[in-house]
Amino acid sequence: MPTVRFADGVVREYPQAARVADVVAEMALSTLGKGPKKSRPIAALLDGKTVGLDALLPAAGEVALELLVAGDPRALPVMRHSAAHVMARAVMRLFDGVELAFGPTVGAGFYYDMRASRPITDDDIPLIEAEMKRIIAADEEFERVEVPRDKAVEIVRDLRQPLKVEHIETGLAEHPTLSFYRQGEFVDLCRGPHVPSPGCIGAFKLTNIAGAYWKGDANNAQLQRLYGTAWFSQEDLDAHLAALEEARKRDHRVLGKQLDLFTTSPLVGSGLVLWMPKGATVRGVLESFVRDELAKRGYEPVYTPHIGKVDLYKISGHYPYYADSQFKPIVMSDDEQYLLKPMNCPHHTMIYKARPRSYKELPLRLAEFGTVYRYEQSGELGGMTRVRGFTQDDAHIFCMPEQVEKEVEGCIDFTLKVLESLAFDNFRVRLGFRDPKSDKYVGPPARWDEAEAAIERVARRMNLPGCEPEPGEAAFYGPKIDFVVNDSLGREWQLGTVQLDYNLPSQERFDLEYIGADNAKHQPVMIHRAPLGSMERFVGVLIEHFAGAFPLWLAPEQARVLPVSEKSEAYAKLVKERLEAAGLRVGIDLAAEKLGAKVRNAQVELIPMMIVCGPRDEAAGTVSLRDRIDGDLGAMSLEAAVERLRDENARRAVRHKPKPLTLPGEQATGDEY
Repeated sequence: MPTVRFADGVVREYPQAARVADVVAEMALSTLGKGPKKSRPIAALLDGKTVGLDALLPAAGEVALELLVAGDPRALPVMRHSAAHVMARAVMRLFDGVELAFGPTVGAGFYYDMRASRPITDDDIPLIEAEMKRIIAADEEFERVEVPRDKAVEIVRDLRQPLKVEHIETGLAEHPTLSFYRQGEFVDLCRGPHVPSPGCIGAFKLTNIAGAYWKGDANNAQLQRLYGTAWFSQEDLDAHLAALEEARKRDHRVLGKQLDLFTTSPLVGSGLVLWMPKGATVRGVLESFVRDELAKRGYEPVYTPHIGKVDLYKISGHYPYYADSQFKPIVMSDDEQYLLKPMNCPHHTMIYKARPRSYKELPLRLAEFGTVYRYEQSGELGGMTRVRGFTQDDAHIFCMPEQVEKEVEGCIDFTLKVLESLAFDNFRVRLGFRDPKSDKYVGPPARWDEAEAAIERVARRMNLPGCEPEPGEAAFYGPKIDFVVNDSLGREWQLGTVQLDYNLPSQERFDLEYIGADNAKHQPVMIHRAPLGSMERFVGVLIEHFAGAFPLWLAPEQARVLPVSEKSEAYAKLVKERLEAAGLRVGIDLAAEKLGAKVRNAQVELIPMMIVCGPRDEAAGTVSLRDRIDGDLGAMSLEAAVERLRDENARRAVRHKPKPLTLPGEQATGDEY
């Protein structure tokens, strides 16, 4: 008999074949379909795993059970998954010949991929939502049915669902039994879980329609993806939709065009960013910041080519392990094969190996803003955050084993300084460890144990937030410390990284050596680190984080001089020259417009500081400062204004930190087969 341990510590026994719903009924917390809606259990945690109330208790042994009622955020994915099924049912009622693909939850919502006899348009969304409301009002139960795999094939054939047939025959060949969920006339292949009935679904909204490919492969059938979101209350839905609208306003693809920061061209190619002068200025400022820090911390600059022989990447392991995400080799006339550089680290190992090394040279820190290339699928590309060519603020440290922890500390300190300078003060640290069950990791387990223990000691010693090991998140050659940053929209981005590598320098790979104090040969340890990561992704995230309103030190145009009239243009030009001499990036508006229009234009272009000067200012040697956010700061001497801006620029101050918004991240939680 199974024994259930409840959250309050109570332990009770139940008969075999009992379900969670039986526990609910016996406890009289509520019965399904009765009692206040907010107190009704709609899902449960069974030994920490989210299940529906139709889940079976184990045949024997003890299991921890916690019931999740409507309103519990942990039950949201279950409710949203049920909303996806309700949406699919509504579409099938309204359209002929609907073929269903997958309908998981994702982040704060859900989607369903499908195709119908005619394309679904935005005009159809109100009709689908109205039909969903009718289905929810009818409140027919979700009924789980398990059948043998052969029977499952018959069912989906009878339902005229060819995509499901293909998936069972190819993708689910190892499953002896499969489950369906029936709700009225609607039957769908699904492993669940679901809420007991659609009446548990709160406020919902269908948000958009996008294109998709069957199983994400551009060679497969093209489908439509219907997105939606669902919440337990209308207030939560309204808040989420408001946050989505703010996110749309901050979309770096929109702001990048409006602010003239970057562009893309079909003729150049998908996923290849063209930096406009203003965007290049932002990037250049970041690179200068990093280069200054590199010099202070003892790094030496290097440059490496954009291509390399395939043999180089075979030795490193990048070619076999990431073959699908690399461009095809370039075959030369002598049959030698070259590859667009997917990583900088193999090239840096060759710089290390170019001559004999002594322990007295270590640690050797090599740094490069190196451009690399990955073959991302077209459906995965997006603005600057998912591209095919990108530049990394890459560096590799070659050191002795006894220097490892100090060097890792230095890399972490470097990354923390970068994040602090850009108001990324909400982040966690993820320790990416290997998955012992996976065969993708190179090198002996003992070497991995040593590396994992070292980075965990350093992370905990530095009191970094998070620091929980996550198996399966390591690079194939070593464990890593990832900085997962929350931007002002509440989304998580993996930006900076520090990776500890005992494998690429090994005899099995590049056979790197140094002569130790004992005059014997030893193997160095390699540390990979990138505080920013990809320049493209980092700037894309920054645009949205600041909503395009960069702090003064980072803005492409830090200040704009606004003469009151044509009479003050000569003085305005003098003011501009003085500011530029102080190392500031300054524009001037000499248009034949009134001052109010010039101020509005500067505000629209998100210029941090406006400097107004008129005849009285010229006579007194003053200017009037107008801050983008704080407004009029009053008149002051030109010398005081120059010093104020120069000081703020030198300190890399972020005076107005981005206001955080609540917008859940995009972490897939779907439970479709």
